[in-house]
Amino acid sequence: MPDARSILITGGAGFIGCELSARLIAEGHQVTVMDVLHPQVHTGSGLPARLHPQVTLLPVDVTSASSWAATLRTVTPDCVVHLAAETGTGQSLTEGSRHAAVNVLGTTRLTDALGSAGVIPSHVVLASSRAVYGEGRWESDGTVFAPGARTHAELEAGRWNPVGPGGGRATPLASAAATTPPAPTSIYGATKLAQEHILGAWTSAMGSSLSVLRLQNVFGPGQSVGNPYTGIVTLFARQARANEVIDIYEDGEIIRDFVVIDDVVAALVAAIARPPVTNRVVDIGSGRGTTVSGLAQMMAERMGAPDPKVSGKFRDGDVRAAFADIGAAAADLDWHPQRTLDDGLTALLAWMDEEVQ
Repeated sequence: MPDARSILITGGAGFIGCELSARLIAEGHQVTVMDVLHPQVHTGSGLPARLHPQVTLLPVDVTSASSWAATLRTVTPDCVVHLAAETGTGQSLTEGSRHAAVNVLGTTRLTDALGSAGVIPSHVVLASSRAVYGEGRWESDGTVFAPGARTHAELEAGRWNPVGPGGGRATPLASAAATTPPAPTSIYGATKLAQEHILGAWTSAMGSSLSVLRLQNVFGPGQSVGNPYTGIVTLFARQARANEVIDIYEDGEIIRDFVVIDDVVAALVAAIARPPVTNRVVDIGSGRGTTVSGLAQMMAERMGAPDPKVSGKFRDGDVRAAFADIGAAAADLDWHPQRTLDDGLTALLAWMDEEVQ
């Protein structure tokens, strides 16, 4: 068993936090969770059912300086895992101030409070996002290029795929921190990148270490079913269980990397157990791209739901393709995903059958 430590998890009563805290408690760590229990995520009443009973829960807001001061009077963390964030690509374009308040101000409240309290954790772990890459890198006729954001006019005209510099067809490349420059196309992605920069500057100055894990599309048992901005896998599962037609955006060929919650928690635990000598940034996903139409068809067939329909709808700020090169995580964390997309769907649907009415 690793040496027991005091670990503070912001946003720790959410989907990832509940699973992570249970794993850390099983390993003997003392876990304190800060979470405002926002009703968009926590749609039920009372404490989240999946939150481990040995967790110390502080129902406070990470954007509140006084809440941070009070928290650090009761806990001195050796490690801080920063999960607290507003998510949602499309939502961030209309509620940018809300995303900036939680994601950016909430992070600077964290660093300010730690500094004021004289508490310098040896290690900070940030759950970042694949959204920091934006559209990432593509290849066309042997040339690698960064296409940038798709415009509203292009999306409205159904021009879904970026084209190469010479006008030829292009193929998306896996995103990797070492080779893919961040270029967010949503306010959400921009705020997650800001979190990385803020914590990178602060930990370097204070002699702490930082692990940044850029997560792909996380799904699995325990993900909020009532949240309208929840992950697409859970959204499709909810629609299929209700025998509804799954609505597929664009032409159905959007590519995403779906990674099961168990594997994400394993990556976080590995990062916590292996503080880096210098700040690390790694990508966490399945390492495989899956089309949204393929996912929808799998879900409909499993549930006996009607065939999905491609509607041609789109979201401004969304990217065409996102999937990870997980080689750095494998090398640095000795981590490899153990669950397939099929495994994850089976677990998610079984949980929904038991827990969701």
